[in-house]
Amino acid sequence: MTKILVLPRYVSRFYLPKTEIGRVLFLSVCFSAFLLATRMFYTGSPAFIFLGWNLFLAFVPYIISMVMARKRSWVANKAIFALSFFTWLVFIPNSFYIITDLFHLRHNWSSPIWFDLLLIFSFAWNGLLMWILSIRHMEKLVEGFWGKRHELYFLFPVMWLNALGVFIGRYLRFNSWDVVTNPFGLGIDMGYMITHPITFKNAWGMIFCFSFFMTLLYLSVKRISKLMW
Repeated sequence: MTKILVLPRYVSRFYLPKTEIGRVLFLSVCFSAFLLATRMFYTGSPAFIFLGWNLFLAFVPYIISMVMARKRSWVANKAIFALSFFTWLVFIPNSFYIITDLFHLRHNWSSPIWFDLLLIFSFAWNGLLMWILSIRHMEKLVEGFWGKRHELYFLFPVMWLNALGVFIGRYLRFNSWDVVTNPFGLGIDMGYMITHPITFKNAWGMIFCFSFFMTLLYLSVKRISKLMW
């Protein structure tokens, strides 16, 4: 009997979120998973299973930034911090990338379009939550090196790289790990974009608009949180 009572405490201690935002995020992810499972059961098709994978990729930078925020020894060691920051920077576009999964929204007789809209948006919302929290974690850590400089010195370059990563993932079809596994292919495509800006004017337009919107979105949430709490 004692062992049965100890097990829930063990699970609660090591696996359940300990913060209010962590619990809200956990419930939100569970709701998205429920919607996905319901659609798969109702239609008999795994068509939207990629949403789960995309959300996992969005979870990676959130975990990296959260661990860095807790392990100050990682921040104190410049080599570890640089490697962690680079890994985070490579994966953070995945958090916003889920927004573009709305492109998959189509009139589909196998399931109501309102359900598919809610399904995709719920996953995108979880990605956005982790994106905002992760960037906030990293912004506070970087302040330890830079001091109290203007926030845009950090934010806009990060947002621009985020937007670039979203474009690369959606249209050039590269993944985050291709920075290591296929750097030449990625470099060639990026070099062609840079040397032919007119040909890729729509691409650069998307990157600029997305980066501006990301900056505005993040700053809006940050300012609202300061005003209300």
